[in-house]
Amino acid sequence: MGLLLPCLLLFSVSTLTAGVDFQQGSKPLGQSLFQRRSYIEEKAAKIVKRSLPAWLGASQNHRIKRRSAEQGDTCKALQGHETKLEGNTHRYSFNDLSGSVSLAWVGDGTGVILALTTFQMPFFMLKFGQSKLYRSENYGKSFQDVTELINSTFIRSEFGIAIGPENSGKVILTAEVSGGLSSRIFVSDDFGKTFTHQELPFIPMMQITYNPYNSNVLLVLSNSNELWLSEDFGSNWKKLHDMVCLVKWGRTNTIFFTASLNGSCSDRGMLELRRTTDYGKTIKTVANKVYSFGLGGRFLFASVMTGKGTLRMIYVSVNQGETWNMAQLPPVGHEQFYSILAANDEMVFMHVDEPGDTGFGTIYVSDDRGTVYSKSLEHHLFTTTGGDTDFTNVTSLRGVFITSILAEDNSVQSVVSFDQGGEWVPLRQPSNSKCDATAKDPDKCSLHIHAAYSTAMRLNVPMLPLSEPNAVGLILAHGSVGDAISVMKPDVYVSDDGGYSWIKALDGPHHYAILDSGGLLVAVEHSPTQPIDKIKFSTDEGQCWGVYTFTKEPLYFTGLASEPGARSMNVSIWGYRDSILSQYWISITIDFRDLLTRDCDDQDYVQWLAHSDDISDPNDGCMLGYKERFLRLRKDSVCWNGRDYEVNTQPSPCPCTLDDFLCDFGYYRKENSSECVEQPDLKGKVLEFCLHGKEEQLQTSGYRKIPGDKCEGGRMPERKEIDLSQRCVSDLIGPELTVDNRSSKSVPIVITVIIIMLLSVVAGVIFVKKYVCGGRFLVHRYSVLQQHVEENAAEGMDDPLETNHTQNGKIEFHDDSDEDLLE
Repeated sequence: MGLLLPCLLLFSVSTLTAGVDFQQGSKPLGQSLFQRRSYIEEKAAKIVKRSLPAWLGASQNHRIKRRSAEQGDTCKALQGHETKLEGNTHRYSFNDLSGSVSLAWVGDGTGVILALTTFQMPFFMLKFGQSKLYRSENYGKSFQDVTELINSTFIRSEFGIAIGPENSGKVILTAEVSGGLSSRIFVSDDFGKTFTHQELPFIPMMQITYNPYNSNVLLVLSNSNELWLSEDFGSNWKKLHDMVCLVKWGRTNTIFFTASLNGSCSDRGMLELRRTTDYGKTIKTVANKVYSFGLGGRFLFASVMTGKGTLRMIYVSVNQGETWNMAQLPPVGHEQFYSILAANDEMVFMHVDEPGDTGFGTIYVSDDRGTVYSKSLEHHLFTTTGGDTDFTNVTSLRGVFITSILAEDNSVQSVVSFDQGGEWVPLRQPSNSKCDATAKDPDKCSLHIHAAYSTAMRLNVPMLPLSEPNAVGLILAHGSVGDAISVMKPDVYVSDDGGYSWIKALDGPHHYAILDSGGLLVAVEHSPTQPIDKIKFSTDEGQCWGVYTFTKEPLYFTGLASEPGARSMNVSIWGYRDSILSQYWISITIDFRDLLTRDCDDQDYVQWLAHSDDISDPNDGCMLGYKERFLRLRKDSVCWNGRDYEVNTQPSPCPCTLDDFLCDFGYYRKENSSECVEQPDLKGKVLEFCLHGKEEQLQTSGYRKIPGDKCEGGRMPERKEIDLSQRCVSDLIGPELTVDNRSSKSVPIVITVIIIMLLSVVAGVIFVKKYVCGGRFLVHRYSVLQQHVEENAAEGMDDPLETNHTQNGKIEFHDDSDEDLLE
């Protein structure tokens, strides 16, 4: 082995973010969370409050219809592949000694890849470095050394390559300049064909970000916490604000940021949340006493100090901070945090941490206003030390999420929800796998998925679970079969129906990718110490795998790279070769197009009903209020979907049933029942809460519709909110927050008005203050799953959206800045 061990860092654009704040000095959880156990905890088993049809065992007819072919038939279709693939295998050697490579795809379907290699070595008080830039126009089959375009300047590897939104063709490279108080960027607007350099009047602290709606507008924080903006793609810059701690793009041209009034970002809870919609010409303060903030879907979140010691509460706005509602969530202390696990325009998944260094908390799901939350999952694994959670959004089928819970014996177990957090159940044991030998009760085995926490614990798990929106129902993941997740070597499992059923696809850990919208899977065995020379591929969603030897000289594998979006037929294998005198990067790109000798036609697709075991059953397949029928590729069809392939779906509404509703404020759902019953200690009490600053009274029969549910007719439980025409207030966010920060003269007047209003309504709001707006929170007393769990204490959340794990399992480059963290 050489003196330098290269490591591959791949960059792709991430779409989801999540936020966390961590307790300082918390104890590591260690690998004790992976202790083996003899049976599934009774409490975890109680998560299954209602058995889904799939858990009763999918019908054999359904399986054959879905798979369309026996395994032997599809394996025969892969014969004779060696000759086809050999003629479409392209090798390129990078003749430099760089320690890392960053890759970026520039545009969608352009075939343009930029590869930035960097080498840096400290020498006493100085650093010596070298960067090289390579460009490909054919999906990595060949590269051209274009280092002269950046004048051989050293590029800061922690910032990587910033690619503009959509197909703008824009690229930004941030350079390091020795000495001085400035920096330099190289910019391109022609997909990296040419670059020009621009001097910056500051030194960036974070990667420059694009306005998602206008790629000419750039935003960045300097290393002295100054907020800078450019409206002409980096040619000219203006300073918008001093002492900015966190900044995020909102919708259209909106910018949100937290500002410190005392010159320090470490004084959490004393920040002001500000907004500008005209690039800094006017700046408005929308919240104060802010600890952190986040964005998700149409929701803006602010974690706000309550004024009662170190407690914080979450406020939610759906109009960019003009008005706020207090989220009906438990308050959190200084050692706890909130985290937005997922959010869209319909609802929010919020993790609330358990007090103390427990390593777990509770998941809550919101209503369509992001205000009233229901308890969704208890004992949800989320470490306080590194912010690791296994929460995964399965993008290949709506409503499906997979995550892990922490049992009382510190073992980790996987659970899945098919109805957007309404209920969580263990993953079904694969039909072709046996229970782990360490399990004492083989009858209680299920599949357990390795995700972010496993990688954080440095287990032999090279990739996170992978799904793609245009590969309907398909999931690839590492896992083990037992009564809890195992520290033993994991295998690769594949689901073709969104997580209802699984098969063991590959022995041992692998790197994998989805190509051609699911028509082709590729995988490379994970072998950190031994060079490799083979790639595996499947045209039947993981039932049968062909093996291709892509090189006569094995290489040390570092990464598998394919174009984001899973539409390409090209995959690149990156690694290096080592000799006594040198080592160098190797890229081997394989084009699988000729393996699939024909385009798919109508006969190659079969109708499939999502969330269903039997497509002929008129009552089967209703999920979140409607059925979805898809045309999916037959497993025995060895053909090319093509880049223009679009998912064909035929939705149809279903009659409403109780399964389309969550338990409402003050109600909970009994085990093994769809019925919501009133919380015993709340019977006969009036349920009131704050909404848009007004006290509302809730009249309900115990149910509220799941956000995004599209059922029609059927059973519709009554629910209405009555405006009591009383103003509800708290000591968290006040009316003064709507004042422009540049209009300080109006502050005394506003304060006077507030005092008068408070004195006039104080008698009428005592009840609301006590029970809803700052005291006891009724909402954390009911559950959509089960009610009587003693360990259910209040939890909390605090940090904006940050992609906790790489979206869809893609290998990504992150700058590890705190840009996306609410701390």
